[in-house]
Amino acid sequence: MNVGHPERGGRWGIILAGGDGTRLRPLTRLISGDERPKQFCRVLDGETLLDQTRRRVALSVPHEQTFVILTRTHRAFYQSLVEALPPETILVQPQNRGTAPAIQYALLRLAGLDPTATVAIFPSDHYVSDDRRFMAYVDAAFQAVSARSDIVILLGIAPGGSEAGYGWIEPVDSVMAEETGTVSRVRRFWEKPSPELAERLYAQGCLWNSFVMVGSVSAFLDAIAGTLPELYESFETVRPALGSPAEEAALDALYDGLPETNFSRDVLTARPSVLAVLPVLGVQWSDWGEPSRVLATLEDLHARPCWREPVPVSMSGSTVEDQSASCD
Repeated sequence: MNVGHPERGGRWGIILAGGDGTRLRPLTRLISGDERPKQFCRVLDGETLLDQTRRRVALSVPHEQTFVILTRTHRAFYQSLVEALPPETILVQPQNRGTAPAIQYALLRLAGLDPTATVAIFPSDHYVSDDRRFMAYVDAAFQAVSARSDIVILLGIAPGGSEAGYGWIEPVDSVMAEETGTVSRVRRFWEKPSPELAERLYAQGCLWNSFVMVGSVSAFLDAIAGTLPELYESFETVRPALGSPAEEAALDALYDGLPETNFSRDVLTARPSVLAVLPVLGVQWSDWGEPSRVLATLEDLHARPCWREPVPVSMSGSTVEDQSASCD
């Protein structure tokens, strides 16, 4: 892999774009007319969600130091992106095995280039109302991690309700007092709590997990090793091949036997001691994992993309009636 000579200890980004987006598929099928995952769909403003994410991330991390991690079965939907980006920044998984393998794969590729790097990890399917304000919080997290390389900082969103489908963060004491008083330790992390627990967390002032995370490469890898040792060790077997012509075949063999693992559920929930949280204020945010969340955001924005003429979708999130032609 050749990306020039990056500065050691530099700032990097990882964009997770390998998910299948099955829960949003009724809506994305309506918009695009095919079976593409949501990150490759133009839901709002004529850009795909992945394009919007890439543009947002570039406010803090240059494109040439941002990996985009994809899945081979989606090639038809990202081929034009591959042709437009530096090939060194494209990481393709043989199969989607969840967020934990995707993150470890990208971290190991980055560790081979810059083992002392600090990295921000971004989902590719979220709505953010103010990119510059949001990325200013990412910048603040980078600065905090430069002083405390042992922690992983999550960006926490002030909740708009007791959403049980999100991860929830309970902050406690400040990590850095006078320097970064808003960065707090995490007492506990809940991934998709019950509705009753979500009500209690909302009442207690807990935060939604945006799944935007900043930390050193070593802190992330240590967290995976401590919570998913079998996954960690399985990647060690292919590590010598990463970045070489043998990488694709090694990954094919590895992924064929990997179980699906979720980074929030299997790492964050199990290891709150290494986590800190930075509350994000003044930014509207939504994880567009359900049709109802997308439609609620569009209602808040008073937005009516062409695929909503006439209004074709129920707000339930469970079904979407296909009454509108695609305008993708």
